Amino acid sequence: MKQAEVAEYLGIAQTVYSRYERGFQTIPVEHLIRLCALYHVSADYILGIDHTD
Repeated sequence: MKQAEVAEYLGIAQTVYSRYERGFQTIPVEHLIRLCALYHVSADYILGIDHTD
C-alpha cells in the first residue's frame, strides 16, 4: 500500500505516517493496533521485535 492510503486508513496526514516509518515520530498505540489489524500481523512484527534471541 502507498503511504497516502495507509495514512487515510489511520485518519492522519501522509507526512505524519512518513515520520512513523522513518522513526522521526513515535506511533501512538491506537495507530499500531489499527496497523496490526490492517496487515494481519502482531505488534512485535511491526515493531521489529525478534524473539529468537
